[in-house]
Amino acid sequence: MNTLVKTALATTALAFALNGAAMAETWYPYDAQAIEPPFAADGKPVDVKYEPLAKAEKPWNICVSFPHMKDAYWLGVDYGVAEQAKDLGVKMNLVDAGGYTELAKQISQIEDCVAGGAQAVVIGAISFDGLNNLVSEVTKKGIPVIDVINGISSPDLTAKSLVSFYTMGHETGAYLAKKHPAGSDPVKVGWFPGPAGAGWVEAANKGFMEAVAGSAVTVLDPKFGDTGKEAQLKLVEDVLQAEPDVRYIAGTAVTAEAAQGLIRERGLKGKVELLAFYMTPGVYEGIKRGFILAAPADSMVIQGRIAIDQAVRALEGKELVKHVGPKIFVVDPSNVETVPQTNILPPNGFKPVFGVN
Repeated sequence: MNTLVKTALATTALAFALNGAAMAETWYPYDAQAIEPPFAADGKPVDVKYEPLAKAEKPWNICVSFPHMKDAYWLGVDYGVAEQAKDLGVKMNLVDAGGYTELAKQISQIEDCVAGGAQAVVIGAISFDGLNNLVSEVTKKGIPVIDVINGISSPDLTAKSLVSFYTMGHETGAYLAKKHPAGSDPVKVGWFPGPAGAGWVEAANKGFMEAVAGSAVTVLDPKFGDTGKEAQLKLVEDVLQAEPDVRYIAGTAVTAEAAQGLIRERGLKGKVELLAFYMTPGVYEGIKRGFILAAPADSMVIQGRIAIDQAVRALEGKELVKHVGPKIFVVDPSNVETVPQTNILPPNGFKPVFGVN
């Protein structure tokens, strides 16, 4: 790991001092955490500074598969994979399955990618376990498979570029538990962790629940559902109707974004607070405007960048951090004006990029 794990460099301070345009070219070295041993459920985080390759040796053909492109979170990951493909000089073809109910479609799209000549595959998985057979088949062909963002349980993966959604959920729960410690007045929280069965959802749910245990926070039965805005809005409406004394709505970024208008319309601003357990442009703006209370940032753009770099390193037999993700930190009214936006979010007005040639 020698060239990747470094002490803090003066260039880090310089990079953060540059404007957004320049930062797109100098995002590294980036504060990250590697998991040792890789893929282990009980692996320990080790602080690292991640640096990508300067250029690829050849224009490798990389296929990227996402669950969907319905929200700004995956737009941020798209920005990361597209920009890193350009920086390294490789080809990138992106497919999206259309939603978390579309596992069969995701598998079919990836099979088509491989049949079409993909030399490496980066997967934002719909299911934690449901892609394992596919991963095994693809890696047996000598094609590296990189797990980005969501998590896949297969031991045959080449590398993982992701953060712990357990930690994301835990950070969100801990934020509430600190505000409402044991012995203080009890508060009710509506909890909307996302689509049932997705690895990232199960992990976030576990982290959130464990963080609030023993505090004055009472979590209502989790409401699982697709991360489309209509689906999340309906779930929130149902909880507000059934539990008029609910104090917080916590859940996916889509939940928080969709609920802002509802809270305003019902005159509940200041009575019902919103939290997300990951960051999107909408959540960031919501925090700045005082409509959303807090969210941890997982630097999804950087996760996308690292995944492409890992794929190229695997193809070229270069040194590789097998399991790594950006460091997590919580954004709330106390720091939202000072946190650098670059690398946390895609640029304003960014449109989906499905191919880089």
